[in-house]
Amino acid sequence: MPADRACDVIGWCRALARHSEEPGFTTRTFLSAPMRAVHADLSAWMARAGMDVRVDAAGNLRGVYPGSSPDAATLFIGSHLDTVPHAGAFDGVLGVVIGIMLVDMLEGRRLPFSIEVVGFSEEEGVRFGVPFIGSRALAGTLDEDLLGRRDAAGIRVSDAIREFGLDPSRLGAARAADRAIGYFELHIEQGPLLEALELPLGVVDAIAGQSRVDVAFTGTSGHAGTTPMHARRDALAGAAEWIGHVEREAAGTRGLVATVGRIDALPGATNVIAGTCRASLDIRHADDGIRIAARNRLGDAAREMASRRGLTLDWDVRLDQAAVKMNRRLAAMLTRAVERTGMRAVALTSGAGHDAMIVAGRMPAAMLMLRSPGGISHHPSESVLDDDVAAALAAGGAFLEELARTARD
Repeated sequence: MPADRACDVIGWCRALARHSEEPGFTTRTFLSAPMRAVHADLSAWMARAGMDVRVDAAGNLRGVYPGSSPDAATLFIGSHLDTVPHAGAFDGVLGVVIGIMLVDMLEGRRLPFSIEVVGFSEEEGVRFGVPFIGSRALAGTLDEDLLGRRDAAGIRVSDAIREFGLDPSRLGAARAADRAIGYFELHIEQGPLLEALELPLGVVDAIAGQSRVDVAFTGTSGHAGTTPMHARRDALAGAAEWIGHVEREAAGTRGLVATVGRIDALPGATNVIAGTCRASLDIRHADDGIRIAARNRLGDAAREMASRRGLTLDWDVRLDQAAVKMNRRLAAMLTRAVERTGMRAVALTSGAGHDAMIVAGRMPAAMLMLRSPGGISHHPSESVLDDDVAAALAAGGAFLEELARTARD
């Protein structure tokens, strides 16, 4: 049965990928119009599985499968429904769809705890530059500063919530109730380690911390043909020098990854020296001390390069998310669940950020990773294997059964 169910899961994910802001690609940002279609499809699947469905004030889709008693505690299963631009069909969504399928596989049987499957409205940070809007609402850490952030069109987070037909004054009701067993997230690995080990699944022990910085070098625009090289204050040249330094810094520090993923040069004409150059910095490490020290060194280097070139620098730290360890007890139970299905369990540290790192501040959290063929993610060719999804369903089911036995004892 898990094999048949796995084919259904993959088919559902590919169907959801068609709900996009861009024809021919999968692009779905926080509370954009295609999110309504995703909510409609998932709501129907949740209802068929016997779940009560609602959308909270942060735009999170939430389906509750009641436990065997009215006062039963809750296990949350979730991941995110938004995507990066030109995404694949499985990042985030797969974990939500598998959660629904795990409930459906119970075929009406009640457990000694309720299950709430959550499709978070935002995790990627694409629209507003700060990630985890959805899971922050569940954890109760969505603050006024974040609600006031604006997207490229000047729309605030709170405005986007209202435009979607929701009420930001009711965000307090999105917070998870106190009686929570924990949070369980299934997600593609987004890297090559499981494939190298020839294993379908990995149990996450920790999630690396990350910093995101918006950087702007500002100089003076000028004519490309008449301004001598010695008289230039070229913002793009300054940014280019710094970007090379970012790569060298990360390559020289074990376990550190640093990425400049976006760069905008203004005014952006072939025959004009760039007067302003904006760039993004994403830097991650499992050790927060190493990450913060590297971030500070990169900031100092940017300021030195800007000063030497006659430029000014704006350095805006948008996110400093600490590394988060998963709950030992739940991770051990998840490891046993994987082993009960006949597979070898391996522990992984996730370099990617996930909703679990936010929810872990509110309740115990555990994560199960699925192999990413080719290590590919955040790309249209992202995929999963049928057998790996079947293995995740089997391990997820075994995890629920152990939780049920523990709850009865």
